[in-house]
Amino acid sequence: MEKKKEKSSDNVHSAPAGLSQPPSFLELVGKELMQDRFALISLHTLIAILIIVFLGAAFVSTPDSMKINLAKLNNAPSAQYLLGTDASGRDMVPQLLLGARNSFLIAFGVTLLGGMVGILVGLCAGFYGGKVDHAIMRVLDFISMLPRLMFIIVLVSLIPNYNVTTFILIITLFSWIGDARLVRAKTLQQGSLDYVQASKTLGTSNIIIMFREVLPNISSLIIVNLTLNLAGNMGLETGLTFLGFGLPFDTPSLGTLIGYAAIPENMQRRWWQWLPASLLIFVMMLCINFLGQAIKRAADSKQRAA
Repeated sequence: MEKKKEKSSDNVHSAPAGLSQPPSFLELVGKELMQDRFALISLHTLIAILIIVFLGAAFVSTPDSMKINLAKLNNAPSAQYLLGTDASGRDMVPQLLLGARNSFLIAFGVTLLGGMVGILVGLCAGFYGGKVDHAIMRVLDFISMLPRLMFIIVLVSLIPNYNVTTFILIITLFSWIGDARLVRAKTLQQGSLDYVQASKTLGTSNIIIMFREVLPNISSLIIVNLTLNLAGNMGLETGLTFLGFGLPFDTPSLGTLIGYAAIPENMQRRWWQWLPASLLIFVMMLCINFLGQAIKRAADSKQRAA
């Protein structure tokens, strides 16, 4: 009898050790990447592109790459100029490297800064509720009604001698609205759960509850949203620069290079001036979207498991 009791007690104590912990968000993302071949290829492709772009741009001087060379106007690709030259005799390879780096950094900066503002505003609106939520939502509704593209073009036209930092701030003025709405909605859901109510009962600071308890529980959805926003912001920056309302002319950008296609002669005969940049922005946005979809599926799996 004593031996049976000892065995049963051992089983009771060993049972909790055998319980499997739910997979973390990173583990779910890794699982999705292994199951989705396109997402895994996209990850490797994007990493390779960024390494080449940033390492290559580190050895390129922007002033030197923008110098005019009248003896090399519109040269076709050759051993000396792998991607030819433009109408000013400038080598296209340094412009492509610098342009890709600038476009990605601008998109990343807008995504990061807009995400920070959106998270802060959304947390405050969803957590405090009441009049605070009502006031914030009315501001969001008003900004959402404004024609974003037109206001960005107007601001770019009015501000003299703007640079990359100014351009990032201008786009960020309208890029945080979607993040704020998402975070607010998820914070409202979390606010009704027991762990938030228990923390309030124990007298925990609202700041601690928002940033140490609520924010980690909605972080996976925020990561998904920011990843997809990154691709959209790259497209927005490229489109604005293509229209002539983006970066200054002396700052290389993928949008500037794609803008060469607006000239019919370049479109028909000088593909090397616009096609590489067009393919690069297409591949980068496609890779980011495939990664975003994989991360989204991982976030959905985590929400179902919770």
